[in-house]
Amino acid sequence: MKLNFDNQFAALGDKFSVSMKARPLPNAHMACINPLAAELIDLNLDDLKSDKALKFLSGHEIIAGAEPVAMVYSGHQFGGYSPRLGDGRGLLLGQVRNKHGKLWDIHLKGAGQTPFSRGADGRAVLRSTIREYLASEALHHLGIPTSRALCVISSDEPVMRESLERAAGLIRLSESHIRFGSFEYFYYTNQHDDLKKLADYVIDIHFPSLRGDPEPYDMMLLEIAGRTAQMIAQWQAYGFAHGVMNTDNMSILGQTFDYGPYGFMENFDPTYICNHSDDMGRYAFNKQPNIGLWNCLALAHALSPLISPATSELMRGHYQAKYFERYNKLMTQKLGLLKSRKKDAALVNELLSLLANHKIDYTIFFREFSDHLALPLILKEATSAFEQWFCNYKARWEKEKLSLKQRRKNMQAINPKYILRNYLAQNAIEQAENGDFSEVDKLLRLFKKPFDDQPEMDNYAHETPDWGRHLEISCSS
Repeated sequence: MKLNFDNQFAALGDKFSVSMKARPLPNAHMACINPLAAELIDLNLDDLKSDKALKFLSGHEIIAGAEPVAMVYSGHQFGGYSPRLGDGRGLLLGQVRNKHGKLWDIHLKGAGQTPFSRGADGRAVLRSTIREYLASEALHHLGIPTSRALCVISSDEPVMRESLERAAGLIRLSESHIRFGSFEYFYYTNQHDDLKKLADYVIDIHFPSLRGDPEPYDMMLLEIAGRTAQMIAQWQAYGFAHGVMNTDNMSILGQTFDYGPYGFMENFDPTYICNHSDDMGRYAFNKQPNIGLWNCLALAHALSPLISPATSELMRGHYQAKYFERYNKLMTQKLGLLKSRKKDAALVNELLSLLANHKIDYTIFFREFSDHLALPLILKEATSAFEQWFCNYKARWEKEKLSLKQRRKNMQAINPKYILRNYLAQNAIEQAENGDFSEVDKLLRLFKKPFDDQPEMDNYAHETPDWGRHLEISCSS
């Protein structure tokens, strides 16, 4: 296994991270491998199946060129500031530059205790590891920016969460593990020279076009905010709830990051809370866009020594514009309309209200609506309100002058047939806990093509069974 290490972040020095080894996962076994993620760092299946790969990725050995570090950061958690967080259960094993010149972080989640563990064991459990492995790939193939999952490493080490579980490791690939909270740490500790050093690093590595700008830090903030807004617009359009949008879980690249108690919307409910630990509903589905803005304003505050005072307000408008631009376009496309018109937003909002009032499955409705120019069968009974909405929709769609065949093609390209419902993940987890990872592999293959008809997998596109609607997903998930 050959990797071209280029450890740019570790080179920033010990103000930014702690150099350390992982606590090895005992009796480690390579349980699942994602070939598409392997290609990102120029590896193949034989590379990852090797004993050398297992020893490195499970923390038993450090291969030549790797420089494992635990990164320091802070963050606002459920609205309250936590002054020192950091990689409490993860290590940045190293950064690899692939054959195309792109830099990727290789990160072990579940690496054991670090100086930032705050008394915890530093382990990830098999349950949460499988959930992130599947979710990050599912979102990627929906077109939503996200970190990627390379592999799952199983272990027989017992760990206690709500009950006794087994430790596991996830190897996550990301273009960056720098978070909003990374900047907050240096701001709130009055290390403003290091705040600038981190900002310069981000610009050099991730936004090189800003190097010559007269206001590079202001422009960096706007870029981060715009990317964040567009990512969350995609969450909303696909019915995805993150669950823990703390500033330490927000990527500076506008990528979905740090999966925990996430959930895809099933029966449409704008107030959906996927995290049963979120007692106040701070991160409810319909609050995600405003929380994204709140987090960007927290980042702007952390960057205040480097940016103009007016930039925060400018950023607010930029965020909102980028969000609505992306969201309105996606929702228009989901309805098979080519270009947004003035009253389209009202048409969308009226439909969402109907879906909520009648508790209709969000994904299935749009997919069935893609098949025919008629109200979907999932409605069972088309109420007068739905029939009136359909008349208004049909009159609007007829202005597009599209064939029904092209409508179907366009709509099926944006309305997925398959999403990662929590019960599907749970079934895979329960099999894996008994040593059978075949369902995890099957779901990974399924979600590579979420928009395609896969007749042999039709049962994975059905409504969630009753037992699956009552799964409790928490931060430890």
